[in-house]
Amino acid sequence: MQRISPHQPHPLFDTAATRRIEHAAAAVLPAHTLMQRAGLALAQLAQALAPHARTVWIACGPGNNGGDGLEAARHLQRNGRQVVLTWLGRPDAAPADAQAAWQRARATPAVQWADVAPDGLRACDLCIDALLGIGVGAQARVPDARLRACLDALRSSPAPVLAADLPSGLDADTGQFAPGFAPAEPGPAACHPARHTLSLLSLKPGLFTATGRDAAGQVWFDDLGVAPGTEPPSAWLSGPAPTAPRAHASHKGSYGDLAVVGGEGLAARGMAMGGAALLAARAALHSGAGRVLLALLDDGQLPLDTQQPELMFRRFDTLALERLSVVCGCGGGQAVGQVLRAVIARSARLVLDADALNTLAADAALHALVAARGRQGLPTVLTPHPLEAARLLGLDTAAVQADRLGAARELAARFDCVAVLKGSGTVIAAPGHAPAINPTGNARLATAGTGDVLAGMVGARLAAGTGALRAASEAVYAHGLAADLWPAGRALTASALARQVSCGAACAPWL
Repeated sequence: MQRISPHQPHPLFDTAATRRIEHAAAAVLPAHTLMQRAGLALAQLAQALAPHARTVWIACGPGNNGGDGLEAARHLQRNGRQVVLTWLGRPDAAPADAQAAWQRARATPAVQWADVAPDGLRACDLCIDALLGIGVGAQARVPDARLRACLDALRSSPAPVLAADLPSGLDADTGQFAPGFAPAEPGPAACHPARHTLSLLSLKPGLFTATGRDAAGQVWFDDLGVAPGTEPPSAWLSGPAPTAPRAHASHKGSYGDLAVVGGEGLAARGMAMGGAALLAARAALHSGAGRVLLALLDDGQLPLDTQQPELMFRRFDTLALERLSVVCGCGGGQAVGQVLRAVIARSARLVLDADALNTLAADAALHALVAARGRQGLPTVLTPHPLEAARLLGLDTAAVQADRLGAARELAARFDCVAVLKGSGTVIAAPGHAPAINPTGNARLATAGTGDVLAGMVGARLAAGTGALRAASEAVYAHGLAADLWPAGRALTASALARQVSCGAACAPWL
């Protein structure tokens, strides 16, 4: 068993792949072995999380996830815990493994059986959610009264909650709650501070993106002694980039030239939009780009950034795009449309963000130009948030969020590029590769300008010669890590983030 942390990559397997792994293992193991191992693992983690717990309530569903809970009950009772069991199944309808687990639990002395949760759970020191697991897809769209009562009790429990395999109702593939199973009050009220999930047999993508991160809390993993064999991962949980110290015999040209194109100014719209481009450019400098050129789309004004005098301001028409990595769109407004065709057609390496994405979404000819870059082997990275992704795909935001991995894969396929779908558990996809889910980052990034910082970080890595997929994955990881290292109680602004991103894991969070 291991605690899942952001410090190493992990293969992820969706529901279909997990079932194939399970069926292959069950074919060669003695009957009921997997369920017995799962119950033991669940009991062991429960005792480690709450070593002084006296009373444990286990809510067990009618399927095999409930069987895991029934098996855990025996071990916990034998180890001195008072176990209260609520089982929603029927012996005559339960799967064979779960039926056998029920018989063993019934034969365990002193286990208490209850139709509902104990009185307000006030007497319980730990709750175990073994209601549904990956079986939520087989449930009716609206939970029945007993299942709903158990879900509500678990979600409002003052005691820590440990979920067996998945928080009940969460889709293992998408990280969204199945219809009819979402918490009554989504958001912070639905996120208990002491939530744990023990993922069994495989790690599931839905635990790490969309609402899954909040619902699952701390994720643990036990493979139950079963290897995935030849089953390919459905996705990956990203890990940190390998350390690569710079050679002494290098110079600024070794790390590439990056141009940031954006920042529509006062003359264009009656408002200043240069801040977004400045943030991207500063982040690129702090991420190690050799030189950063900044072309503000503001009628050719060439200001000086007194806070970052290393930035080199240029008019757009002077940029040798064919030799540059380019980040385009940050604060570009409507003016970006006047230069975007040239940027797409000529840039050696390209990151499209913000207003460049909105312009792209409305112009099929630009769409074709971006896809042509992929066929020519020119690196391209799109960095949309969910609304921008919805515009690019002709969907609404809810549809994108309902299947974030699918949306990222579709973006990558349509535009023949690397797609970075931002959000909780940012998804990075590229044609011919399993998508990756980023494990770093937190709600401190929910502030204006942090996306511009990310675009600059991706651009800096492209400028240094890193491949597009690796550049995107490493930048997203480092971007989130900087937020994770930020001191609690201190607001994180995008400008502070732009200075922090070069530090990585070795940087003191207060610098």
